[in-house]
Amino acid sequence: MTEILLSLVIIVLLIALFFAAKKILELKEDFEELRHLKASQSVKYGQLTEQWVPFSGKFPYNAQNFRFIGSPIDGLSFEDDEIVFVEFKTATSRLNEKQRKIKDLVKDKKVGWFELRIK
Repeated sequence: MTEILLSLVIIVLLIALFFAAKKILELKEDFEELRHLKASQSVKYGQLTEQWVPFSGKFPYNAQNFRFIGSPIDGLSFEDDEIVFVEFKTATSRLNEKQRKIKDLVKDKKVGWFELRIK
């Protein structure tokens, strides 16, 4: 009788373990989906912010002189005495590798002009 009772307890525990493992996998999938949605939302927030920053009080240049490019940098501000490469960042975001390279080229004055005439 003890052996039957012990077998039933083991079967019940195995069934409970199965359902617990299944629930853990479902929760892990839900967590990954939420993490992906949060990352996507952060990107969308950054893109939206980039559109209105030139018109905010924090932008130090004339907003009418700003031209949005989008990628790899956000835009250029064509001022009377200089052309400024502009990159907007939100919260703790950082320049990516390509943006750092562009920043270094500008700082090193490795900027050129190319004109192509088509007849």
